[in-house]
Amino acid sequence: MPTAAKSVREAFVEASSFLGKLGVAEAGSCTELLLQHLLSCSRTDLLFRWWQEQLPEELTETWRQLVERKAAGEPVQYIIGEQDFFGLPFGVSPAVLIPRPETELLVEALLHEGSRLFPQGAPLLADVGTGSGAIPVTVAHARPAWRVAASDISAAALEMARLNAQRHGVAARIEWLEGDLLEPFIERRIAPDILVSNPPYIPDGDLPALQPEVRLYEPHTALFGGVEGLDLYRRMISQLPLLPRIPTVVGFEVGIRQAEAVAAMLRAAADWDEIRFVPDLQGIDRHVIAIRVRE
Repeated sequence: MPTAAKSVREAFVEASSFLGKLGVAEAGSCTELLLQHLLSCSRTDLLFRWWQEQLPEELTETWRQLVERKAAGEPVQYIIGEQDFFGLPFGVSPAVLIPRPETELLVEALLHEGSRLFPQGAPLLADVGTGSGAIPVTVAHARPAWRVAASDISAAALEMARLNAQRHGVAARIEWLEGDLLEPFIERRIAPDILVSNPPYIPDGDLPALQPEVRLYEPHTALFGGVEGLDLYRRMISQLPLLPRIPTVVGFEVGIRQAEAVAAMLRAAADWDEIRFVPDLQGIDRHVIAIRVRE
């Protein structure tokens, strides 16, 4: 794309039009985020301080490279290295899945249930497959009295999660465990009161239909869950009896049309007082919440 000197507003118009013609979703929003990253500024500063200013000549080549990376399909979150979640900025890289807005609904539900079921105490919440650490860091930030643990099979993901925890001042309050699913909790005899996981749940056969931004850039180990997309749920639920005790609350994010199957697995594994679904903003049953208050 042309890179002649121009105002920031003109750079925005040119780049958003260029990306839009290539079929980039939300081209305007992506361009705004790229400009904020380029200029190290907030959206308010972009619009009210920089908008009519000349794009600094020394940034012209960097700007061209940023736009071309987005044009090639790279997620804007990986380009700028950040994604907001629950009102907090989280560092992201190709080592971790980009946090999704629907997962905020799972965190919201668990914060509510934890406060209701443990009004005087400090429940232990364990996040399995933590990725960027969005869930445990958000919980630790929102509930200072709670105890929090998080695990992942990927050392690179755990390092990113630790950095995010340090960024938000909660690193010392989170126990980090490297290992596969519930194994590190079982080995250390850790008994979570609240167990949460957003595991890989996309069926393997859906790979060709995924958007290029997901298919080509996000880590496949964090996306795919076997032929039906249910393999990780089966394994985790089969491990629940191996914990020192069954958690009071289990919360899973699930894929489209998977909620009933995951609920059936949970019913077969333990005697729950309640199993309910939390729909996402499109009305899809996106989260399964199981509650068991009796021993």
